[in-house]
Amino acid sequence: MSRFATLEPQPKDPIFALVDLYQKDENPNKINISVGAYRDENGKPYVLPVVKKAKQILLNDPNANHEYNPMTGVDSFCHNAAKVILGKDSPAIAEERVATIQTVAGTGALKIACEFLKQTKNTPIYISNPTWANHKAIIENTDLEWKEYSYWNQENRNLNIEGLLEDLNNAPDNSTILLHACAHNPTGTDPTREQWKRICEVIKKKNHFTFFDCAYQGFASGDLDNDAWAIRYFIEQGLELIVCQSFSKNMGLYSERAGYIHIVIKPSENASVIAKNVRSHLGGITRAILSNAPNFAVRVVDIILSDPELYKEWNENMKVMSGRIQKMRKMARDKFVELKTPGTWDHIQQQIGMFSYTGLTVKQVECLIEKFSIYMTKNGRMSVAGLNEKNVEYFVKSVDWVVRNVQ
Repeated sequence: MSRFATLEPQPKDPIFALVDLYQKDENPNKINISVGAYRDENGKPYVLPVVKKAKQILLNDPNANHEYNPMTGVDSFCHNAAKVILGKDSPAIAEERVATIQTVAGTGALKIACEFLKQTKNTPIYISNPTWANHKAIIENTDLEWKEYSYWNQENRNLNIEGLLEDLNNAPDNSTILLHACAHNPTGTDPTREQWKRICEVIKKKNHFTFFDCAYQGFASGDLDNDAWAIRYFIEQGLELIVCQSFSKNMGLYSERAGYIHIVIKPSENASVIAKNVRSHLGGITRAILSNAPNFAVRVVDIILSDPELYKEWNENMKVMSGRIQKMRKMARDKFVELKTPGTWDHIQQQIGMFSYTGLTVKQVECLIEKFSIYMTKNGRMSVAGLNEKNVEYFVKSVDWVVRNVQ
């Protein structure tokens, strides 16, 4: 008898399970708004024009090879990635108090960050309710504990800022707080700058440790610097923090796995020494988990970040993507108003980034899947990037029917 005979199958990942169902569905009107990946106006995967150029440059480079990178990643690549998220004029970078390593995209960054926190700061990690489902799995698989803080006001379909602040205030001093830097997943609702300042004030008062997940820089507003404002403000306030950065979304490199983890040390005389020690520990964790991260994607990323013209083009590509998503939000909202769909749908247009938290119930979502072949997660989150001018009317009419007939 196999020693593994007692194992039960793991539950399927809800999003990948929906993708599988969508691919098998023969309905010509089917829509996949479950997965967080950008689609063009024809519903097709989108390879950024600037990424195509960078890949060609890399393929034509006679010095390109497949040698191992250092465990922490190539220093120049790490430096360029840090400038994107922390700012090219960041005092933290200038003072050499940022420990940066390359990771296997954002998920890999989160995993290594949790392993590091387990070694150095073994406290519960507070996550927003709701949050990206994989946050819980990553934390649990690192043998850490997670707790929740309030985030969403379901009745008004907006941020529950008072509940959030109350929960951070009530958390034990020195807790770890995981925050979405921008384009909150799944709600599509971010704090305003004034609200971020209030959050920062509580974190400072309680001596909490901040842990930023930044998977959608550029997708919230179409502007890289604007979307990194909260991170930079917290650093400006003297806070020590972790930032997990992914290029999966904003460069469309989903399967290539390009990401970084940055740990910013608070200002002090020996901050640069501490940063070097932190980086060495991150390298040790990386060695034990994956030895070193993939090479191809980060070379593509670095070609874009190193060339002013390509960097400018990348920003333009992001504006195209974020602009199309904003257009779809408005079209959907306007069609709901036109149909006089029960309830309020302003939040569809007001939310930002790739996702919208629709407010649909589990039963309503199940009906959308079974009756209309519209695939979205059961918590009512949809990827607005899956909508286009050809399918938005079918989507709205289907939701309208479900809202009127299913509670």
